[in-house]
Amino acid sequence: MSKKWQKWLGVALAATLTTALVAGCGGKSEPKGDANEIRIGASMGLTGGVAAYGQQTLNGIKLAVKQANDAGGINGKKINLIVADNKSEASEATNSVTKLINQDKVIAVLGPVVSSNALAALPVAESSKVPLLTPTATNPDVTVKDGKVRPYAFRSCFIDPFQGTVVANFASKTLGAKKAAIYVDNSSDYSKGLAKFFEENFVKNGGTIVIKEAFLQKDQDFKSTLTKIKAAGADVIYVPGYYEEVGKIVKQAREMGITLPITGGDGWDNSKLPEVAGAAALNNTFFSNHYSAEDKDPNVSKFVEAYKKEYNEAPSALSALGYDAGLLLVDALKRAGSTDSAKLTEALAAVKNLQVSTGIISLDANHNPVKSAVIIEMKDGKQTFKEKVNP
Repeated sequence: MSKKWQKWLGVALAATLTTALVAGCGGKSEPKGDANEIRIGASMGLTGGVAAYGQQTLNGIKLAVKQANDAGGINGKKINLIVADNKSEASEATNSVTKLINQDKVIAVLGPVVSSNALAALPVAESSKVPLLTPTATNPDVTVKDGKVRPYAFRSCFIDPFQGTVVANFASKTLGAKKAAIYVDNSSDYSKGLAKFFEENFVKNGGTIVIKEAFLQKDQDFKSTLTKIKAAGADVIYVPGYYEEVGKIVKQAREMGITLPITGGDGWDNSKLPEVAGAAALNNTFFSNHYSAEDKDPNVSKFVEAYKKEYNEAPSALSALGYDAGLLLVDALKRAGSTDSAKLTEALAAVKNLQVSTGIISLDANHNPVKSAVIIEMKDGKQTFKEKVNP
């Protein structure tokens, strides 16, 4: 072999090795799919402790995506929604978002549903500079960390300070309560956040917190703690938890003769709550929520009708928030005019006066929506509209 050919082969081999090394050290691979689709990820808890929430939220997202695609897509491109089950666990939420971004090459992620899972997954989105829009995670830390706005974090739900304030004001002013008991889920960032803001505002209204107790997710027997609460002399009980534990707490409280009003947050919103607690036990209970199907707003009625047609069941507030998150993302994609994650992030931050199922929504400087809340009263196992609270 001549020296000339040896030199040429050496250069070619070096180039090949360099290419392989770059690819092996994290060189960006070609996106999956084709040029006529927009790949969006959804990290949802479809199994595990809050699977019902995950499925309801995902149904709302799918409806928004279907409507967008049926209307011609985004600038001629169809949305391809890629779903990953995070099993309702923080570690799996991190894994699912990692997969969606690194393997499925999505340009945005919808979800996770609960605050603890969203907080666990956010570092992945932030390091990849991919926007994450959660429909339902209400903890303030999701969008603001150590006083600084997280540039890639957004949400379509109101936050815990507003929700906790709404229920504290309702307990003080509508129910006339002066003494409150707080029963918090110590395994949930969501629950602890709501309890904190309820306490602050109830005390600010002139009330007193006479007892604070805690439980953990998957607990079954609450009677010993409820005995303490019963003896504390409260006028109202605040239980910011999820429907499974809340249902058991309400059921056992009523069996023990506790007839006080029991209040909570949007984690109560699930059709299974009456099954767990019993319809009669839920009388004289109230919770804050994002919307009511009884709202006479024509946009609410339009959404409810479309959802029932698609799924043959009434939408929960989680379904509405999933739908709203889908509408937010579709609106941002249209305005961005690009599938570039950076441009999409800018467009999400600029959402203003967008009509969604729960009202008109704008995102503030902290990437949180400015929107109304409602108080739902349970009557014989049915959700009924009690009152509406504006921000």
